[in-house]
Formats: sequence, C-alpha cells, structure tokens
Amino acid sequence: MTQTRRETWLFWLFALLILGAGLGLRDPWPADEPRFALVAKQMVESGDWLFPHRGSELYSDKPPLFMWLQASGLWLTGNLRIAFLLPSLLAALGTLWCVIDLGTRLWTRRIGVYAGWAVLLTIQFTWQAKKAQIDPLVVFWITLSCYGLLRHALRGPDWRLWALGWAAAGLGTISKGVGVIALFMLLPMAFAALRGWPGVRLHARDARFWLGPLAFLAACGVWLVPMLLAALGKGGDAYAAYVDDILLRQTLTRYADSWHHGQPAWYFIEVALTAWLPTMLALPWAIPAWRRRLQRRDARYLLPLAWVLLVFVFFSIPSGKRDMYILPALPMLCLALAPLLPGILRKPSAQRLLAGFVALFSLALLGAGLAMLFGEPGFERKFMDGRDAAVAHGLAAMFVASGAAGLGALLWFGRRRAQTALVAMLATLWVLYSLVGAPLLNDGSSSRGLMRDVGAALGPEAQLGLVGWREQQLLMADRPAADFGFKRDPKLQFVDALAWQRQASASPRWLLVEGSALPACVDTARARDMGNANRRRWWLLPAAATRACR
Repeated sequence: MTQTRRETWLFWLFALLILGAGLGLRDPWPADEPRFALVAKQMVESGDWLFPHRGSELYSDKPPLFMWLQASGLWLTGNLRIAFLLPSLLAALGTLWCVIDLGTRLWTRRIGVYAGWAVLLTIQFTWQAKKAQIDPLVVFWITLSCYGLLRHALRGPDWRLWALGWAAAGLGTISKGVGVIALFMLLPMAFAALRGWPGVRLHARDARFWLGPLAFLAACGVWLVPMLLAALGKGGDAYAAYVDDILLRQTLTRYADSWHHGQPAWYFIEVALTAWLPTMLALPWAIPAWRRRLQRRDARYLLPLAWVLLVFVFFSIPSGKRDMYILPALPMLCLALAPLLPGILRKPSAQRLLAGFVALFSLALLGAGLAMLFGEPGFERKFMDGRDAAVAHGLAAMFVASGAAGLGALLWFGRRRAQTALVAMLATLWVLYSLVGAPLLNDGSSSRGLMRDVGAALGPEAQLGLVGWREQQLLMADRPAADFGFKRDPKLQFVDALAWQRQASASPRWLLVEGSALPACVDTARARDMGNANRRRWWLLPAAATRACR
C-alpha cells in the first residue's frame, strides 16, 4: 500500500470516528432538533409526508426534504435516536468526499486529503455535523453542486456533471431556500471563460447547456409541484397560509426584511476568524500565495475563492445573520487552501502558531475542567440547570482528559508535527463529547428526564394535555398528548385545555403547563412541581388544581 493510500484510509478512519461517535446515544436537543424530529415522527405516524405538522398545526418554516430523510431513517430503523442524526452524518461524509475527490482531480490525491482534513478539523463544521439541523444537508447539496459545476468547467465538458450540479442546487433549495447560492459559481465561471482564463469553458452554445436549468427545475419540482397541487386541492385558509409563508415569508421576506438575529455587516468575518479555527490560522501565508496564483490566471483558485467571496457578500447584506449561514463556503475555501498546506506546514513560523493554538485550546479545556471540579461553584452551576452533580463532574472529567490529551500530544510530537497534536486533541475532544458529554447532558437537554418523571407521576391510564409546550415535550411524551396549538397565545391554549380537561372521560386528564403560562387561578398546592427543564419551570395539573379557573 502506498503512503498516499495509507493517508487516505487514515483520514476516513478519523472522519468516521469523529463524526460517527455517539450515534444513537442521545435524543434531539432544542432549539431545532426536536422540531424536525417531531415533524419526521408525525410523518411516519400519520402517513402525511407532503405537509409537515408540528403537533396539530402545519409547520411552514422550512421545506420538508430534511424531515423526509429523517422520517425515512425512522421508517427503516425504527429508532429515533439513530434516525434523527443520520442525515447529518451522511451529509458530512458526502461533503468530505466531494472535497477530496475534487482536490484529487484538480491537483493530486494527497492535496485532496489535505482539503478533507481542513474541513473536518474546522470546529464549526464538526459541531454542526454532530447536530440534527438542516445546515449539514444544505452544505452537502451546495458542495455537490459546486463539485459538478467545477468538474464541467475545469475538466469538461461533462454534461452529466453539469446537470448534477444544477440538480444538487435544486435539492439544496428544497432543503433550505438558500441552497440556490450554489449557482453563484456560474458568475466566476462566466468571467473566467469570457476573459480567456486557461482551461475554463462553459460550452454555452451547446444545446445541452439547458440540461442544467431543466435539472434544477426538476429537482425543485420534486416537492413544489405536488405540494402546490395538493394545497390547491385541499383549499382552506390554513393551506393558503402555509404556501404563502413557506414560499414568500420564509425566503424573500426573510432575506429582504429580516425580523430577528440582527448583526452588523462585518459579522461573518468575525465568525470565520473564530468558528473556522484552526483552518483560518493558515491565512497569513495563504493570502499572498493566492494572489500570486491568481496573477498567473490559475482558475482552480479563482472559481472557488470568488464563489466564497460572493457567499459572504450575499449573507452580509440582510440585517438578520446567524453563524451557520456561511458554513457552505467552508469546503470551497478549504479546496483552494489545500494545495498550499504542505508548504505552509513546513514553515517553522506556521508550526509555532499551530502549536500555540493547540496549547491554548488544551489549557482552556484543562482549566475549565479543573474549575468545575475545584474552583468557583458559579462556573459549575452553568452546567447544572435541571441536572444532578454527576453531570458536572462527568463534564469536568471530559474537559480534563481532552486538555491533557492535547498537551501530551504536543509534548510527544514536538514543534515540527503540531498538526498531529491538533488531530489528537480534537479527535479526543469530539469522541469524549459524543460518548460521555452528550449522554450526560441528555436528560436535561432533551426533556427526556422531565417527560419520564411526568409519565411516572401520571401512571399508565391518565391522559396528558400540553400548554405553553415546546417540541421536545410532545416528542418525548410516553403517550399520545393533546395540544391546543403551538404558536397560539398560551392563555388561549389554557382556555381550550381547561375545556378538554373537563370533558367526560374514562381516565383522568392532566395538564403539563410551562411556568410562565400558569394562571393565578391554579391551586399550586394541588399541582405537582416538575422542576426545571430546558431553562423553564413545569407544572403538572390535575383537575382539582384548576377548579377555580374559568
């Protein structure tokens, strides 16, 4: 086996270890994970996959493709803990494959593996890949789209990959509206082709050029066409509001007139310089090298770098910004960085900077763990909301072990192989977080502990209604639970819940009410205080506790 093949196998071993560790060991955590998992679970139970529901209400915040994948995983495995994280895991591995294969085709296999390492070791990428949010899937579709378009433009013509690039952008769009930004790649491609950059061809005069736009429309139509036909057929205000919200308010209006997450125009520069560590440590050497290669008109650098710049500009225009919005730009940035990494890592100054990062990160982990074990109790209390002391002690041990592993690796590998110490530190941290930290945090973070206690308090025969609920309560309930709307005012929910509780029933009916929605008329002496979960107080109300309420 050649050294390059060994390096490739080693990379995939670490990728599977880092990304796959902990699969099936935790439940969905707020804010987004329980929402998507609940929608997927209701799809399987109801058989209605076209119109997602959150409890009794239509859910129109996001297109359903991600939830379809979760629901498919649940249908295949019957295990929600595996199914809800499986799309993110597969999407992250798919993103890494695209980057490695593209780096191999544009340069060499070794360069492709360097690109894969740059993506995998970036903190934000792995953090998002280990969460069940839509973003890892969108990153995969956008990266796959760039993969197809770049191979066609730089190593083509290849009309199948051209169509694949457009289709992947369409699938990204019906995962999350911003998936269309993959097609921004056409702008630097057109610029390079018109300016005669070597090796760039769009082949726009070929009739097969139109296979791309047709593939995009076909991919979008997988969901849009049946959804619109079904919504028109069903009629009613609820379905009209669903169509309006998901096609206009959650896309065009959200971009042009953001209503939350306000941030300054330079916000994403701050995100990249922090959340994209340690990859961004290479920038002091990469920027001059990129400039020289662009002066030589090397389109392998122009196309991905120009596209990354366009993505940053696009997301910086609206006032509403969240850190994960620019994550799709990371794989293309790492692709353009990879050919430079072997030379950068040979520089003593780069080795010192990377070693300093490993040392500081390791000392921070070690210090956090020791502070939780022996230091200021206030620091430990940040991890104790709704949890017992064993959780904080377990997290402290995880931090100490990760920090010690980083410092030990740095001492062992020395200043000339700081990148190996970096891999050892981050791999230890992610694996321990997945196998130790996440299971310890699970009961309080997922509402598993709360709903287990609620189920025990109710007994097997009682019925449950939810007021002021969040998705994790309905998802974690051990029995079918009645809800009275999600977006409605909790006061109106409570009125309907009272009517439901007072209906004649063969079994007692209880209400689980979030503390801020608890009316003054409730007799708390007859209610059960279920404690705190997800930073909220919860009360369990029998009929005797609500008799004074009207």
